Amino acid sequence: MTTTSPTATTTVVASDLDRTLIYSAAALALDDVPDHEAPRLLCVETYRSRPQSFLTETAAGLLAALAAEAGVVFVPTTTRTREQYRRISLPGPPPRYAICANGGHLLVDGATDHDWHATVRRALAADCAPLAEVRDHLRRSADPAWLLNERDAESLFTYLVVDRALLPETWAKDLAEWAEPRGWSVSLQGRKLYAVPRPLTKSAAVAEVVRRTGAGRVLSAGDSLLDADLLLAADRGWRPGHGELADAGWSAPGVTALATTGVRGGEEILRALRTAARATTRGRS
Repeated sequence: MTTTSPTATTTVVASDLDRTLIYSAAALALDDVPDHEAPRLLCVETYRSRPQSFLTETAAGLLAALAAEAGVVFVPTTTRTREQYRRISLPGPPPRYAICANGGHLLVDGATDHDWHATVRRALAADCAPLAEVRDHLRRSADPAWLLNERDAESLFTYLVVDRALLPETWAKDLAEWAEPRGWSVSLQGRKLYAVPRPLTKSAAVAEVVRRTGAGRVLSAGDSLLDADLLLAADRGWRPGHGELADAGWSAPGVTALATTGVRGGEEILRALRTAARATTRGRS
């Protein structure tokens, strides 16, 4: 396993990506902004030759400055698979560490850390129902009227792509009740409904990065139920005014609930993360 020299002045900044720092065109939430006042956007992901994800140019500058800050280890922390993550080109220096598949994969200088992945696999085998059982239940219970696709995420978890307008209001809740005693969690994010084993967490992977870097402080950001453990494990966290956590009115000590939504919420999160990281690395509280 790769390690760096421990230093308590190091700060790990672990942030979710989609709908936290980067936004699809559908998630920008700029409908109330006059065209001449709309922020300039930077495309950071292309998929099938089409622009896919964006942040504001101001946010891009903040992220580049944050990632280059002395004593800061910026860690993209996403539920995306490795393939999906590698489509993204973030501003600033390439991250030394990145967390994909909700903690299932730890990338070090872009390469998969197989020791970490083996550790995750052992935890999943010991503590929850197998993926095949969950996928079979989803196939049998999902209605083709609203199910658009069902996908395997690196043989770690699964998710459905759904038509939200047709998805019954109680279906996700019913699925969560079925999944809970089997050691799985359910999260509905936009058009995607995730079923994820509970031991598969972003916070566990971030703890491994902290161990390797010797960091003395962790800052985090996220918008969904799958980010709650990440926010709770950090010294300070931020969530935007949209998303699964905001819809539920979720809050916790040390977590700042912002009111700003959409791509402008991502900009506000980055501003807060950089301010807090600079204060920490410069020895201030």
